[in-house]
Amino acid sequence: MTEQHTGTAVRVMVVDDQTLVRQGIRTLLELGGITVMAEAGDGAEALTLLDEAAEDQVPEVVLLDLRMPRYDGLWLLQQLQAAGREIPVLVLTTFDDDTLVLEALRAGARGYLLKDVTVEQLAAAVQALAEGGTLIAPSITDRLLRAIKSAPAPAGASGVVVESLTEREVEVLRLVAEGYSNRQIADLVHLAEGTVKNHISSILIKLGARDRTNAVLRAIREGVLG
Repeated sequence: MTEQHTGTAVRVMVVDDQTLVRQGIRTLLELGGITVMAEAGDGAEALTLLDEAAEDQVPEVVLLDLRMPRYDGLWLLQQLQAAGREIPVLVLTTFDDDTLVLEALRAGARGYLLKDVTVEQLAAAVQALAEGGTLIAPSITDRLLRAIKSAPAPAGASGVVVESLTEREVEVLRLVAEGYSNRQIADLVHLAEGTVKNHISSILIKLGARDRTNAVLRAIREGVLG
């Protein structure tokens, strides 16, 4: 089930093994008008809270650290992916590591920020994910693109035939890669939001991708956005 942003304060879960860090993030988010409705100290605790949450209390965005004792952030991403749960996850970490970025994105994360971001950047990132967008810190974007092009293909990706995307689909896909939501893309390219959704559905089919982030990764690998 995908949670949709409704125009009220975005509901966020913060997952980090350090209590002081969680409290600091909560304070920063509340300054930015974001509601922290749950905290967890590792992936297992977060998964339990998600499983037990009432339908109207499922977080719209999960802020997730990757390196934690026992059940880390990648473990949680993999569990959510395996269960088909499409809760937007924003990785917020001190680790500026290309391999970790790729692993997190391939496991379903929709955003990746370092903990040196400002309050405004963090709040904007949470809002973007709640509205269906994706976001990768500009400081690592160029290195990430190079890493994706040179990294071995993820399991199951070999043999994928990428059909020719139309010019409009490539235009839409570039905007998806830049983190824009469907509504924002519609405004930028002067199309109805329903038409943008149709373009994205076509893109996913042609790239054999399961979601928007996976489509961007595959498009970069195949040179569509290179």
